[in-house]
Amino acid sequence: MKKILYILIVFTLFNCEDVIDLKVPTSDPKLVIEASLNWFDGTDGAQQQIKLTLSAPFFDAQVPPANNAIVTVEDNNGNMFQFLEDAETGIYRTSTFIPQINQEYTLTIIYQNQTYVGTEVLTTVTPIDYIEQNNDGGFSGEDIELKAYYTDPANIDNYYFYEFISDIPEIPVLEVYDDQFTDGNQIFAFYSEEDLESGNQVTINNYGISQQFYQFMDILLQQTSDSGGGPFQTQPATVRGNCVNITNPDNFPLGYFRVSQAFQFTYIVE
Repeated sequence: MKKILYILIVFTLFNCEDVIDLKVPTSDPKLVIEASLNWFDGTDGAQQQIKLTLSAPFFDAQVPPANNAIVTVEDNNGNMFQFLEDAETGIYRTSTFIPQINQEYTLTIIYQNQTYVGTEVLTTVTPIDYIEQNNDGGFSGEDIELKAYYTDPANIDNYYFYEFISDIPEIPVLEVYDDQFTDGNQIFAFYSEEDLESGNQVTINNYGISQQFYQFMDILLQQTSDSGGGPFQTQPATVRGNCVNITNPDNFPLGYFRVSQAFQFTYIVE
């Protein structure tokens, strides 16, 4: 009898499922600007791209590109660089950009009769000195950890953006650092990956950034950490970048316009 009762309970549990149509709040699409102009060491920095998309509902599988925009970047010397769209991808490219340290650049985007503008200065950065590997890291004491050491210039406020790309996870690990308590010292950027093994390759990109981008990215990384919620949890406040809509300020864009000197370091895990 108990066995029959148990079977009936299990059968009931698996056959009393209702389909619930969850209504996730939506809003009008906003322009999303991914404009990171990076002057990597050893290149002339002429090849650059800017990606424009539109915000989409949470459950949408596709992110729509923002097509047919007019995209230009101008420096204080009057040089104008036009970015042309590659087919209908929302990716706009130029091969004529002229990078110059401490030069101010202004991004202008005209999209659907509205004009978006952002200004940033090309910020210098110090290269990585060396990599230190620790094989006894993590809670298990068996994870591989990497420390990318660099020397901070003294008596200058510096801000750093690090990107760690390995051949394990699909999404890069991003970190930002300042020199508030480490001015003029040799310090390190930290990377750890649970599944990192000997022979794996880790590409480390470090970018010079402004204080404004540091603050923007620091908040953004906190909001997108593993402790973040989902579509049914109260969402953090929208993090606004340095681009504004001068035609209709209420229809502000998402994203950021950044211009950086950059270095790349490739490390093979021992």
